[in-house]
Amino acid sequence: MAEREGSIAADAKPVKPGRGDGPRIVFLHFTAPPIVGGVEAVIAEHVRWFKESGFESLVLAGRVAAGAVGTSPGAERIPEMDSENPEYLRLLPELKEGDMPEAFRDLQTKIETRLRQILRPDDVVIAHNILTTHFNLALTASVHALAASGDISHLIVWCHDISRHVNPERDAPQYDGQPWDLLRTRIPGAMYVAVSSTRQRTLAGILNCTPGSIEVIPNGVDVTQLLGLSDLGRHLFAEFDLLSADLILLMPVRITKAKNIDFAVHVVEELKASGQITRLLITGPPDPHVPDISEYLAALLGMRETLDLRREVIFLYQGTSHYPNPLELGPEHVGELYRICDLVLMPSIREGFGMPVLEAGMVDRPVFATSIPVTQDLPEFRYFIERDETPYSVARRIREWAEGDAAHRVRREVRGNFTWSRIFQRKILPMVQRSIEAHAGTRP
Repeated sequence: MAEREGSIAADAKPVKPGRGDGPRIVFLHFTAPPIVGGVEAVIAEHVRWFKESGFESLVLAGRVAAGAVGTSPGAERIPEMDSENPEYLRLLPELKEGDMPEAFRDLQTKIETRLRQILRPDDVVIAHNILTTHFNLALTASVHALAASGDISHLIVWCHDISRHVNPERDAPQYDGQPWDLLRTRIPGAMYVAVSSTRQRTLAGILNCTPGSIEVIPNGVDVTQLLGLSDLGRHLFAEFDLLSADLILLMPVRITKAKNIDFAVHVVEELKASGQITRLLITGPPDPHVPDISEYLAALLGMRETLDLRREVIFLYQGTSHYPNPLELGPEHVGELYRICDLVLMPSIREGFGMPVLEAGMVDRPVFATSIPVTQDLPEFRYFIERDETPYSVARRIREWAEGDAAHRVRREVRGNFTWSRIFQRKILPMVQRSIEAHAGTRP
């Protein structure tokens, strides 16, 4: 099965451990993926990206889906960790009354013993919600105890949610004393993460620390899954660094003089000069029915070199590092490119029909097309290119559209900052590498 979303190769390469040589990443939660849940989905993404970076991973949870135990990257069940563990649920009413029954200590001991058996000295332990919610306070107490004894030598506390019973912002009873105060206690030496600035501020107030001591790492979007991309679509994101683009322009055409591709190249030149990171994707090969097409293609390639637009102007038929030259795109691949792009550019001198206008309409992408009779016969669209209009004018209007279109602004921001590959590369992996380095500095 193809990997989803772009590879981390789209960003700066991290220092990867050898397979099995580096510290293991161990995730703690009440339930493990593929059990359906928001936190479980995040853990699944974390495991996937750590695996891509060469780390061994293990998920420890109280509830594990049938067939998941023993699979790679690994999930192991400790029933006492479950938020619905019957032993814990029987204790909860007494805990709310302020009592600490002996059975609580017994349950905590069971969890601690099992965790000690599984954890290794060098493990980087990432605890999701365990230290900020009350869904299994015996597990919360166990992690506190193991951190204090050094059995968990490095810990990352990941806060998605906060117990309403220790959050004064919530309209719920506030419980004090043990074990509730553990949810208000910062573990020395642990790194803390919140999924939003709101959670960061609330948690900082509860832990009596500065918000800046808690790093904000949001959840991410899986581009491949969301856009329904094939292996080729995923690879295009990485190969041409599409995540970095302010504007992705699509020309779903064969290479002919009638398509006026040289005009489009000059539009890209103007966009680049204005500071826009631009990619122009031209889907088709040179038209074999045009006798002098090789000369036109040579002129286009020469123009691309002269204007220093090799990264910006992409003739997909030339293939990629993973796909052959010539690359023949099927209709399904062109459909992916419509979903990937921000707008369709059609500066054609003439068209027989103008199908890209209809196709773009189905995926809600704007079209900048020449004002010629055939386009005037199609459903109305807003962005005509006049025959005497300059590339500078078209580039200016494209920028105005990009700045004024709210949907595009959100798409560009998500693409640049909220995909899993970006978040993992820029935030998660550096945090883990810092913790590994800090831990290595304390070893004898």
